[in-house]
Amino acid sequence: MQPNLALVPGEPAGIGPEICVRMMQRELDANVVAFADPDTLLAAARAINLPLRIVDADAGSAPGVLPVHPIPQARPTRFGVADTANAASVFAALKSAADACSSGALDGLVTAPIHKATLNDAGIAYTGTTELLAQWAGCDVVMMLARPDLRVALVTTHLPLRAVPDAITAARLTRVIEVLQHDLVHRFAVAAPRIAVLGLNPHAGESGHLGREEIDIIIPVLNRLRERGFNLIGPLPADTAFLPQHLAQCDVVLAMYHDQGLPVLKHAGIEQGINITLGLPYPRVAVDHGTALELAGRGVADASSLCAAFAQCSALARGASR
Repeated sequence: MQPNLALVPGEPAGIGPEICVRMMQRELDANVVAFADPDTLLAAARAINLPLRIVDADAGSAPGVLPVHPIPQARPTRFGVADTANAASVFAALKSAADACSSGALDGLVTAPIHKATLNDAGIAYTGTTELLAQWAGCDVVMMLARPDLRVALVTTHLPLRAVPDAITAARLTRVIEVLQHDLVHRFAVAAPRIAVLGLNPHAGESGHLGREEIDIIIPVLNRLRERGFNLIGPLPADTAFLPQHLAQCDVVLAMYHDQGLPVLKHAGIEQGINITLGLPYPRVAVDHGTALELAGRGVADASSLCAAFAQCSALARGASR
């Protein structure tokens, strides 16, 4: 049977609604239920001149036909202009979709980008969807971004750079590697994951001359996990770890912070990039790009990342990987 996946278009004024409409023109290998304001989805379809028919949430999806669990907005969408009045509906759509997945009513969650500033300006504390999903599910999660040729996971996610060193504790690093190892084995069928771990400091600390986090925290954690059978490489200097000869020796790179690992992955192009949340009780995959308010409603937004995210989430829901 086909999986049933929740789809959250995210920021209504961004490109999320229109890339959802664009994706729904295709024959998909899973059923879809969108959690959104139907009027915004229809407005997006009109703006980019594509057909879309909204049906009840329990109806089946098909090319040009989108089942919707309605989450009304406070005000109509103006593409390109984020409105704090609609922040509550964005939050509610994400929460409703996550609850449906947690309860088992739906088999996985696919999300388009949310505009962080708009939610925070509306008084909703929001650092990222990954962090919210972890809070709601009550579990430890790991953010892993992926392309067909590269996976990059993160020890810390949306933190100011000044806060990163204090956040890299032995307990946190241990748990991140445990979650990463578990999901690579059980969700991605990597029998014996080879995890390349980056250092925090330049040159991985240069034997303590450029920082002691590697000596005091990272190396002891890696050694303890190696004793448990984990195949861990590093800590590696981040400036050379992404050379092809090094990437050929690992299944995933674990970066210490957001901008240490992700620029390399995104430099290769975001069209096929996806954002996977490991550790949740259900599959969650997101696009690897932002809301692109400046492109919204113009019909030029590329839906490739959303389509790749949907395909990966469907595969994970089936118990396979891509």
